[in-house]
Amino acid sequence: MSRKLRVGVVFGGRSGEHEVSLVSATSVLNALDRSRYEVIPIGITTDGKWISSAVALPLLKEKAGVETQPERFLVPEPQRQALISADGGHPDTQTLDVVFPVLHGTYGEDGAIQGLLELADIPYVGAGVLGSALGMDKIVQKQLFERAKLPVAHYAWAGSMECVSSPGRVAARMEKILRYPMFVKPANTGSSVGITKAHNRRELIEGLTVASGFDRKVIIEQGVNNIREVECAVLGNDKPEVSVPGEIVPSNEFYDYDAKYVDGKSTAVIPAKLPKNVVRSLQRIAASAFTVLDCSGMARVDFFVSRGTHRITLNEINTIPGFTSISMYPKLWEASGLPYPALLDRLIQLALARHREKSVLQRTFRPGKDWYRQ
Repeated sequence: MSRKLRVGVVFGGRSGEHEVSLVSATSVLNALDRSRYEVIPIGITTDGKWISSAVALPLLKEKAGVETQPERFLVPEPQRQALISADGGHPDTQTLDVVFPVLHGTYGEDGAIQGLLELADIPYVGAGVLGSALGMDKIVQKQLFERAKLPVAHYAWAGSMECVSSPGRVAARMEKILRYPMFVKPANTGSSVGITKAHNRRELIEGLTVASGFDRKVIIEQGVNNIREVECAVLGNDKPEVSVPGEIVPSNEFYDYDAKYVDGKSTAVIPAKLPKNVVRSLQRIAASAFTVLDCSGMARVDFFVSRGTHRITLNEINTIPGFTSISMYPKLWEASGLPYPALLDRLIQLALARHREKSVLQRTFRPGKDWYRQ
């Protein structure tokens, strides 16, 4: 019998979404089939320390005892493909066949860890460096969606330094471009961290200050009135499949951090009760958004659908969607006929397939003359 695949599940991280990652990782670790996989938990603390042990997840949840654990981390050497011990430099006895990053937000969803895994030549689940970076940056992704003629809300953006030094000037500029209500967001966060809704200039200035604390750029979006929040899950590499859509009914005025994770009062309607032609349009736009940003593996695409007219507005894409027990991505695929464990299997196989395709590409070039030695 062939040995089990060694799957490194990376969670935690230096991000405002650290706690969300821990809950997502709990679900992933519990659902991975131990008859097929040797699962290696890899936790990253909020200050960036890497630990790998059976107790990594509970220690990060308790925020205590981490200092007693040996530090192990990845190095960008393709010959190793293993965790390296910090106290001696010897390779861990368990190399990694594939990595499942369950890292939301900064350094996990923005291409940073994907770049490390590329250098280490380890297959990994989800989008590559480019797709991750584009999916994380709400401004650049909207610019690309516009170029592809996908329907996005009106928006503008400003640098965080200007938002802090001259918030009144930024607010006045936004009022000339957009109407209230406006949503103010850090350009590079998820899980609604740092997002506020502004109904007037005072709230807009407050929102600019909050968002500036999380990223060097701030995006301000035109609020869309009388809408339903609808999401689709995408799965695949070059030929993405799209799930049935689901509708979020938030417990707060909008689907903020508390409504997503804390109060437990938000509900989901899966599948969303929408006309068939609207469902087809949502699925088509979701697949296009996935392709436009050069995504692979997985993504959740979020929409606003106007009540009555069913007008579709593409909100954003998330390349490492939540995997908690209440997260939409796995629930949407379950409703589409793909249970959670089978979904994880598919994601791992997609990661391995993409790595095989890239492994045949030439990475070196031999010039006709050794001109570089001169």
